[in-house]
Amino acid sequence: MQPCNFAPLTLALALLAPVASHADLSAYSQNFESLDVSDPNALNGNDWQIYTGVYSPDGSSFLYGYGAFPAPNGNLAFSRIGSGYGGPAQGQQQLVVYNDYNNSSAHLSGQQVQANVFQVQRIGAADAGSRWRFEFDARFGELAPPGTAQAFVLTLDPANGYAVTGMATLDMTALPVAWGRYSITLPITVAAGQLLEFGFANTTTNYRPSAVFYDNISFAPVPEPSVAALLLAGLGLAGLAARRRAKTA
Repeated sequence: MQPCNFAPLTLALALLAPVASHADLSAYSQNFESLDVSDPNALNGNDWQIYTGVYSPDGSSFLYGYGAFPAPNGNLAFSRIGSGYGGPAQGQQQLVVYNDYNNSSAHLSGQQVQANVFQVQRIGAADAGSRWRFEFDARFGELAPPGTAQAFVLTLDPANGYAVTGMATLDMTALPVAWGRYSITLPITVAAGQLLEFGFANTTTNYRPSAVFYDNISFAPVPEPSVAALLLAGLGLAGLAARRRAKTA
């Protein structure tokens, strides 16, 4: 199947791996503390997947892609569970996302390599009209210019060549060294049966460093405001309008 590609160098994802079996989107959280740092299948066992898109050196042309495959834990490609990079809120273990340095032909030829590490779920009928938030801690790792990094949430239509039907991204390139909290929200406006992915990507070439640290990951529905909250908000706006009218009278 043909992957979906965006210019310039956004995301190119093809879904070849099994999709979660549940019918509707489900909340997910992970702080990586319970995963075995020494187990090469630790991230795969937690349903993390990978995909790579390779572009021309100037980033204008998509050349080829490969994946999705189970995410590795530790080697020269994509991802690992790191230890000792966190603060008090992150604990001892974190997710480290980087590039596919096993693709020597692309790196040595100056092609742009975009590595994606992500989770995938299937959208159900009950998800229509809901809003989902992807939230996480992040900090700078070893990302060297002109490499870039981003977090994303997107939906794809498997009945239409895995075309992207919705997407929200957050640039993670210029992160501070200190940990911060970040989030992306995406409304579900597509039909049941489409796929949703959330995760992280980075793009680099010529073996430049590209690591970014992530932790305390959460994917959950955004709560709908209660009737009482809506009424209070309405009364507050009405009261503000009344005060403004009184001042101008």
